[in-house]
Amino acid sequence: MAKKPSTTSEKTNIRRITATDDAPKKAVKSSPVATKTTKPAVKKTNKKKLAPVARDINVATKNPFVALGNYFRGAWRELKQVRWPTRGATWSMTLAVLLFSAVFVVFILLLDMGFTKLFELMLG
Repeated sequence: MAKKPSTTSEKTNIRRITATDDAPKKAVKSSPVATKTTKPAVKKTNKKKLAPVARDINVATKNPFVALGNYFRGAWRELKQVRWPTRGATWSMTLAVLLFSAVFVVFILLLDMGFTKLFELMLG
């Protein structure tokens, strides 16, 4: 027979784990929590960051200088959000591209030589 769930508030252990890019740390201590939960707390957002600016990118203007300024302002915002690779990662990606290109150059040269020999045999 299946055990019926209890209607009383039972204590259970919940382990909260957060993901990080760093080395793993010790787990957070388990704390007894009632199974009957309330609504999760709503995170407060920074209204200043979310509020649209009067000079925002989406604002249409007939003045070309204002439009150009909006363009560069938006481009600068995007550049600040970029996660740039390290010097080592840049070199490893550059070497991978060069190696990949060299392999395909050799492959295409071999195909070219093969087709040239094949056409010489066919045409005599």
